[in-house]
Amino acid sequence: MKVEIKLPQPHAGQLALWRGRDRFNAVRCGRRWGKTQFAINLLTQHAANRESWGLFAPDYKILSETYRELETVLRPITESSSKTDGLIRLITGGRIDFWTLNNPRAGRSRKYHGVVLDEVAFAGPDMSDIWQKAIAPTLLDYRGQAWALSTPNGLDPENWFCRICTESEWGWKQFHAPTSTNPHLDAGDVAKLKDQYPPLVYQQEYLAEFVDWSGSAFFSEDSLLHEGQPVEFPERCDTVYAVIDTAVKDTLEHDGTAVVYVSKSKRERSPLTILDWDVLQIEGYLLEDWLPGVYMRLDELSKACGARYGNAGTYIEDKSTGSVLIQHARNKGLQVEAIDSVLTSLGKDPRAISASPYVYRGDVKLSRYAYDKTKSYRGQTRNHLLSQVCGYRPGTKTPHGMDLLDGFVYGVMIGLGDSDGF
Repeated sequence: MKVEIKLPQPHAGQLALWRGRDRFNAVRCGRRWGKTQFAINLLTQHAANRESWGLFAPDYKILSETYRELETVLRPITESSSKTDGLIRLITGGRIDFWTLNNPRAGRSRKYHGVVLDEVAFAGPDMSDIWQKAIAPTLLDYRGQAWALSTPNGLDPENWFCRICTESEWGWKQFHAPTSTNPHLDAGDVAKLKDQYPPLVYQQEYLAEFVDWSGSAFFSEDSLLHEGQPVEFPERCDTVYAVIDTAVKDTLEHDGTAVVYVSKSKRERSPLTILDWDVLQIEGYLLEDWLPGVYMRLDELSKACGARYGNAGTYIEDKSTGSVLIQHARNKGLQVEAIDSVLTSLGKDPRAISASPYVYRGDVKLSRYAYDKTKSYRGQTRNHLLSQVCGYRPGTKTPHGMDLLDGFVYGVMIGLGDSDGF
C-alpha cells in the first residue's frame, strides 16, 4: 500500500541551502526564516529512506516542539514513538533520536547518517566538548553529515556556533539567511521590523548577524523616560498588577526576592507604567508573612491610579519558593497567577529580546516614584531597578541578584505580550 507524507514546499532559500550543502553545514538564519521546517523536511526525508538521524537541541522545550511536529508528519509510516524515550521509529527501518544538549553525553554509543543541531547558539559553554567527544563520533560509521541551525547569540569567542561560523579551521560551510529571504513573509511587515526593534536586536534576530553586546545598554534609560523625565502616576488606568520573582539562584544566606508593580491602560500613549518596586533578602519561610503587604500596596496603587478594573493581583514564577507563595495566596483567597511556562522556560536573553521592542518604542515608562526610589540591598544603596534593567547586557554572564530585571521583563511581557504574540 502506497503511503503519502505531506510536506510543505521549501522556499527558494531553503532549496539553495540544500543544493549548496556540504558534509558539515552551519546555518545562521533570522527568526521566521523557516529553519525548523527545513529541519523537519530534512529529517523526514532521510528517516523515511531507512536512515538513522539524531536531533539535538539546547533544552527540552525546543526539542519537544519539534518532536510534536515530526510525530504528526511521520504518523502514517511510524512503527513506534515515545516522547519520554525521545525516539520515533519508522516502518521503513529509519529512526530519529531526540537529545537535549544539557546532557554532556548526548548521542554516545549511537551511529547516525546525520545529525541536526537546532538553536545550537543557545547551548551551554560545554558545547565544544559535547560535539567533539559525544556527537561527532556518531557520524564516523556512515561518514554522516551535520547541520547546525540557529539564530546567532552574540559575538562570543567562547560560543561554539559563533566559532564554527567564523573560524574556517572548524571545517563547517557557513550559510547566511536573514529573515527577509523567506518569501512567504510579507515584505512590508519584514521591512517595518527595523523600526520596531533596537538596532542591535534587529541585527541579531532578523539580519542574523553576530552582534557584540559588550558596552551596549540593552534597555536604555532614555526609552523609559518621557522627554528625559520620569512620568507621574496615571490619573486613570485599566488595572494594576505585581510580578514577584523569588527563585533560588545563588548560595547567599538569603534568597533574593523582588516585586515590580505595573499599571496598564490601553488608552494611554504609553500603555505600561512601572509604578513601584521592592527587593529584599528574606528567609523563605517568612515570605508568606511578607506577601499580604504586596496586596496592600496593590490596593494603594489601584486607588492612586484610578484603576477601572481594580488590581489584577500578582504573577509569580512557579518555581522553588514561588510555588509555595502561589499556593499560600490561593489558600487565602488572594488573586494570583503562575507566570506562564512559555515565558519562564525561556532564558534571560530571549525573554529580554522579546520585551525589547516595547521598551524601544516607548510603550513602557518609569513613574517618578519608581525612578527616584533608592534602597539598601546586599550592602549597596541605589535604585536597584534602574541598575539591573539598564545595566543588563545580553550574551554575557549575568551577575547574581538580577531579580528586578526578571520582574521587569515578565511585567512587560504579561502586560503587552512578547514579540511573537504571547
